[in-house]
Amino acid sequence: MTYRNVFPEPLYSFEKNNNEQGISFINAQGKTTDRYATHGKQALNIQYSSQQHSYASVNFQPKKPWDWSQYKNFSIAFDIGNQGKFSSHLYLDIEDIDGNIYTRSVNVAVGSEHTYYAKMHGHDLSNDKNDLNLSSGLRSNPPTWQSKDITFISMWGKKNLNIEGITRISLSVQSNLHDKEIVIDNIRLIENPTQDKHYLTNIVDQFGQNAKIDFDGKIHSKKELLQYRDRELALLREKTLFTERSKFSGWKNGPKLKASGYFRTEKINGKWSLVDPEGYLYFATGIDIIRLSNSSTMTGYDFDNSLIQQRSDDDITPEDSTGLNRVSEKVLSTRKNIASIRTNMFEWLPAYNSPLGNHFGYRRSAHSGPLKQGETFSFYSANLERKYGETSPQSYLKDWKRVTIDRMLHWGFTSLGNWTDPMYYHENKIPYFANGWIIGDFKTVSSGNDFWSPMPDVFDPAFKKRAIATAKKVAEEVKGNPWCVGVFIDNEKSFGRPETNESRYGIVLHTLRRDGKTVPTKSEFTRLMKKKYSTISAINSAWKKSFKNWQEFDKGIDSSINTKPQLTDYSLLLKAYAEQYFKIVNEAIKSYMPNHLYFGARFPDWGMPMEVIEASAKHVDVISYNSYKEGLPQYKWDFLKKIDKPSIIGEFHIGAADSGLYHPGLIHAADQKDRARMYTDYMYSVIDNPYFVGAHWFQYIDSPITGRAYDGENYNVGFVSVADIPYTEMVNAAKSLHSNMYKRRFSELPELLSSKKNN
Repeated sequence: MTYRNVFPEPLYSFEKNNNEQGISFINAQGKTTDRYATHGKQALNIQYSSQQHSYASVNFQPKKPWDWSQYKNFSIAFDIGNQGKFSSHLYLDIEDIDGNIYTRSVNVAVGSEHTYYAKMHGHDLSNDKNDLNLSSGLRSNPPTWQSKDITFISMWGKKNLNIEGITRISLSVQSNLHDKEIVIDNIRLIENPTQDKHYLTNIVDQFGQNAKIDFDGKIHSKKELLQYRDRELALLREKTLFTERSKFSGWKNGPKLKASGYFRTEKINGKWSLVDPEGYLYFATGIDIIRLSNSSTMTGYDFDNSLIQQRSDDDITPEDSTGLNRVSEKVLSTRKNIASIRTNMFEWLPAYNSPLGNHFGYRRSAHSGPLKQGETFSFYSANLERKYGETSPQSYLKDWKRVTIDRMLHWGFTSLGNWTDPMYYHENKIPYFANGWIIGDFKTVSSGNDFWSPMPDVFDPAFKKRAIATAKKVAEEVKGNPWCVGVFIDNEKSFGRPETNESRYGIVLHTLRRDGKTVPTKSEFTRLMKKKYSTISAINSAWKKSFKNWQEFDKGIDSSINTKPQLTDYSLLLKAYAEQYFKIVNEAIKSYMPNHLYFGARFPDWGMPMEVIEASAKHVDVISYNSYKEGLPQYKWDFLKKIDKPSIIGEFHIGAADSGLYHPGLIHAADQKDRARMYTDYMYSVIDNPYFVGAHWFQYIDSPITGRAYDGENYNVGFVSVADIPYTEMVNAAKSLHSNMYKRRFSELPELLSSKKNN
């Protein structure tokens, strides 16, 4: 497509010296080249050094901030080519004079050259907050005009920047396993073409797929869906490809250690490992979210909420982990359209009294997205009924369970990951991980950036009671089954972020400001500081404060950071908070499930302060991390040597834009083939790390194209599509990886292997 430039000259065309143009590099280098030059004779070749650096970037910073406020409907465009060996997931950061940053990203395929654009104003972006058209609830919208050019995908940050002053543009790569190389030219502002007024209309077909484009694996009829089903079932009837596996998917051809009857951990020749109930070495690979709970999307309809049974403080299961929760017949008569922008997205929704009407549900609350509550529909669940039929209520779920287990074994996975539906727990064919949440009416504290929810006040006795209730519930589901590897409790808690001392010690900062009479954690912080300093004058001297007495301290203080001793104390207090959290949960789990491993709370890579990791190591059996990167660069995980504790990746994923979804996910591949390569690279980085004992992919099923009901995620992150069609490239990659996984992980155990042969 030919665009009209907002003004005739580009912002950068690389005909001048880099320094003259305000171009700088971090862990990268740039040189001019004539390859991929699209404006003038030269472009900028950028080589990102990734293997030893978690962040590498090129920055464009004008001497005076750009003022683009006179333009009302425009984008910033880049011509980018890739002459490197690997596709490049680029992060585009644009910063304004108020310090706000909007991050978008895109994958540039090897050997390709395209125009990539990011909207700055107009269409579904506007600097007028009242005119912001993001009520779709999707993490990333469809393009608002048709073109071969590629839009940057929305990630995070402030979408409406102050375009009166743009201070920085950067293109970076982050936590890569390989060095990356791109060529960039002709950075310019372009006028947006006429908006397609129907870009959000009829985007979903009857199978929950993208209705406007075709792609590999797309289903066009029920007949075609059944043909896919029959071909796959024939493949799954073949004998397993993994005959070297033990009963519990351990390494039968490896050494046999002490058999405890349950899963346990052991360090062997410098490598941590899980050991299966029969004593075989075991490496946990698996897939998360094998359930229907996250398969539904908001339809735009709601009901009379006074007729909806609301949640209770005694509930054990969070809203997003429950089933479809269809409303009663009494409530149906109050159904009303409350968001036309949502209802118009669907070409088809069934009637409630139709054969597929039983796949409607209801959400009483949501984390984020288009609506706070409302009707939902699961296209995935409906497609399962289409595939397998219904001879009795929900009989298709029995077929789905059987096929899913056969898939996991046939694809070589050794476990079912977190958030597996408990209906899988007692099939006794493949190990699984149980899970639980601690929710309820206990007091809370704040980190200042509570991403999913406020943090618990772990010194509130009510928190311990709820932890016990959760452990009891999980134990009742597992029933002492040796096929259960262990238990995850909670997920991605906001213990602290790494950006600043204030964000790292946010729990301490915010809790110190509160009154110990009503906040048990504050009372404990006061006790610890009083124990350390004894006198108020001593802490005043160390912190450069002027507290009158300990009563004033306990009532609430100015907790701003003044001194290094204060940081030392904040570190101590954060660790005390974290130790209490993990101690309480561990005691609850071990009380009801003494034979099962406790896998912690799955630290997000954006929130894992060392104090909290060290605290968890005292109480968990295996430390869990969710790491959405291209892999595990060794330099970033060197701290594991000090911790010396078995670890597991609880979540990672990679997606692509060729599957009909509008958002690839948190990590982007060029296409499905590249996605499979990146999956393999990630897994090898885990297998080759002596401290990791497994990794779980997030998740089994693609997100709904219109966003999952809980938070609007609409990612291509599944091993299967919304039509339950496996991604061939991913399946083949998993089979190949699993065929040599144990040999790659444990082949450096010659004395153990030789002793096995001698025995």
